[in-house]
Amino acid sequence: MTNNLIGTSINAASLTRRSFMAATAAGSAALAFGGRAASAADDTLKIGFISPRTGPLGGFGETDGYVLELARKALANGLQAGGKTWKVEILDRDTQSDPSRAGQLAKDLINNQAVDLMLAVSTPETINPVADACEAAGVPCLSTVMPWEAWYFGRGAKPGAPSPFKWTYHFGFGVGEFLKTYISQWNLIETNKKVGVMYPNDADGNAIRANLAPALAKAGFTIVDPGAYETGTTDFSSQIALFRQEGVEIFNSFPIPPDFAAFWRQAAQQGLIQQIKICQVAKTGLFPSDIEALGDLGVNIASAAYWHKAFPYKSSLTGVSGPELADGYEATSGKQWSQQLGASLALIDAGFDALKAASDAKSKEAVAKALSTLKTTTIAGKVDFTSGPVANVSPGPIIGTQWVKAPTGSKFALDYVVTEHATDPNVPVAAKLIAYNG
Repeated sequence: MTNNLIGTSINAASLTRRSFMAATAAGSAALAFGGRAASAADDTLKIGFISPRTGPLGGFGETDGYVLELARKALANGLQAGGKTWKVEILDRDTQSDPSRAGQLAKDLINNQAVDLMLAVSTPETINPVADACEAAGVPCLSTVMPWEAWYFGRGAKPGAPSPFKWTYHFGFGVGEFLKTYISQWNLIETNKKVGVMYPNDADGNAIRANLAPALAKAGFTIVDPGAYETGTTDFSSQIALFRQEGVEIFNSFPIPPDFAAFWRQAAQQGLIQQIKICQVAKTGLFPSDIEALGDLGVNIASAAYWHKAFPYKSSLTGVSGPELADGYEATSGKQWSQQLGASLALIDAGFDALKAASDAKSKEAVAKALSTLKTTTIAGKVDFTSGPVANVSPGPIIGTQWVKAPTGSKFALDYVVTEHATDPNVPVAAKLIAYNG
């Protein structure tokens, strides 16, 4: 009995010692592995990339998969910055067109993935919540594709006051670029200069109403504004009746695709489009899929492009030109190229140019400082944060464009042609503006 107890005691002690030694060895291995993991993390730059790839704004993110693939291939051997080679991991996320989800995704990338730089693209619904999360957490963030006024003032900055932002930067068009383009484009056709505007009650619409509409009026156009409408509106009879009554010949809106489709079909049914000579649509009028969905009602809709394959620039990261980017996408996807290709790649170009310019690409402070003084040329043109209209902002071009019937034998139903270049004289004009009802 005693021997059995002693034996049991010895076995237990032996097991305890073995367990201790094993645990110690495992702990040492874990420490060694942890050291390697930490070292690997120190050699890797993590880049967050947030865009709307599904949902009502999905047209903005439709081409992002192709663009990200190009970027990852260009970075396969790492990024040279600050005298060393960095491994790069791009963590892309889909907001599903939901602002709340955009903010949550940003916080997850910040808190759980420890991203070194955040890139956000397309519309206030995506960019503003991401930028706000980065500003609060002290993470450098670069964004593009929304009016800079909606980004800057829409997030709390005050006219004439110093910028409240240290970590967040935005480049691209503003109301001034729209104004120059619209005046230039609208003067190509004789009209009564009565403009029916339909601006939504959102960050884009409110910024455009406050800044663009008064400037257009000052330029000699009569603005007919029925007031802000709510996203998701299904009956536009009152707006259409007002536009018909006032005899507007130019129509301008910044809607999401479902809202414009509902409005424009009702406008056709209720006799408005017969008097419209210029239908100028931003946001919805950007992508071929949204215009094709309108059928014959989409032909001759005027648009505005923040990038076109005719832009005479190359990607600083991948080296591809505009035609190469557009043709490569069409060959790979079987779909028509869209202006978002160049915009998303320009964001990646500028982001990695900032990392290369930083004294330490792993230092968030150094990257933010590099963004504040960034001067570079992307596939979409110049980015210069040293001479913006306000701090943290670099302006970019908008050019006048139009969706016209493609020539016989074309692979696609529509051509996206340049009709004027008021904000970038380097872009060649391809066609004359055609009256919508002509």
